[in-house]
Amino acid sequence: MTFEALREIITSTVPASAGKVEPDAMLVPDVCADSLDTVELSMALEDRTGVPVPDDLMATFRTVADLHQYMNEHGA
Repeated sequence: MTFEALREIITSTVPASAGKVEPDAMLVPDVCADSLDTVELSMALEDRTGVPVPDDLMATFRTVADLHQYMNEHGA
């Protein structure tokens, strides 16, 4: 998965501007406002890529780069 593809999924799911979605941005609070946003994002990622991102695992990702790495490691 390219970073641009991940950015597009993020910005179409949560109210983050594309300018804030950078590899070193913190998932919470920079990209996702709260845990509800992270749940919505994990569901959108699974819907769009077929890669499951369990909510408890999603909570362990600190940065967008962490999430990007996971997605790439799992075939997105």
